[in-house]
Amino acid sequence: MRIGVMTGPERGDSARKVSRMLADVAWAEDAGLDTAWVPQIPGDFDALVAVSLMGTRTARIELGTAVVPLQAQHPVALARQALSAQAAAGGRLTLGLGPSHHWIVRDMLGLPYERPAAYTRDYLDVLDAAFRGPGAVDVENGTFTVHNPLDLGPVGPLPVLVAALGPVMLRLAGERADGTVLWMADERAISGHVVPRITKAAAEAGRPAPRVVAGIPVCLCRPSEVDSVRRRANRILGEAEISPNYQRLLDYGDARDIGDLCAAGDEPAIAARFRRFADAGVTDLSVRLLPIGESRDELVASKQRTREMLAGLAAELRS
Repeated sequence: MRIGVMTGPERGDSARKVSRMLADVAWAEDAGLDTAWVPQIPGDFDALVAVSLMGTRTARIELGTAVVPLQAQHPVALARQALSAQAAAGGRLTLGLGPSHHWIVRDMLGLPYERPAAYTRDYLDVLDAAFRGPGAVDVENGTFTVHNPLDLGPVGPLPVLVAALGPVMLRLAGERADGTVLWMADERAISGHVVPRITKAAAEAGRPAPRVVAGIPVCLCRPSEVDSVRRRANRILGEAEISPNYQRLLDYGDARDIGDLCAAGDEPAIAARFRRFADAGVTDLSVRLLPIGESRDELVASKQRTREMLAGLAAELRS
């Protein structure tokens, strides 16, 4: 199992976001982590712009989006942006994308949220044609009629991962993509629901075994602080629980909220949790650092302790 870090824009001064993101990804590469995953947060920094910037400051680490919501832009526009970011990153982009949630697409953007799986399949038709370029993108399906010249082509393989929570989307991800990116999925949901469905679909489509990227919060702390970590996770990351998609995914496992998904405690406890995810079939773990403390200095110190632990654990799990 490969270990990566979830990084990108954090709350705070917009003028400092770029320098913080670049410092974080530079640390991840220097620490020997395999991947850095950039979420697309509604109303915040563009994930593919972030990847482009990170690509100019790193040389080795894989850079992924987790994930870009499809409905926010036309597939030709996303293809153009992804190909540009891939070139800026020297071919190290992995494009994570998905049909998002009703509370983003319908409630925030004012767009229809109907038949998301069919929309994703039609969207992938356009992306597939664009990523075969350079050349004309000619696609007509139930959603799109596209006849668009595109002079960009991929500078290398451009893996696509589809956020897939339910059976239909998991089948689509296995048939049409290189894997999936997960959030709010615990070990039992992954081993019993995600991995069997996506692996079966990939095999039936003649595709290689899919990647399964799971995102979880992580905090190195004393055992007596674990409950505080879980409460903090639910406070700052718990808005995802309003989504029926996530609620249905939680029903496949034992976790009831994001706090239950935290890998928190001392290093042996975190290592054991990581190994349970690996045994469940996770190929890539995307760690969302979750520092704790009452002051800025305490939060910074907590983050640094977790970082140091993570770097050592990543090397151990690769060996």
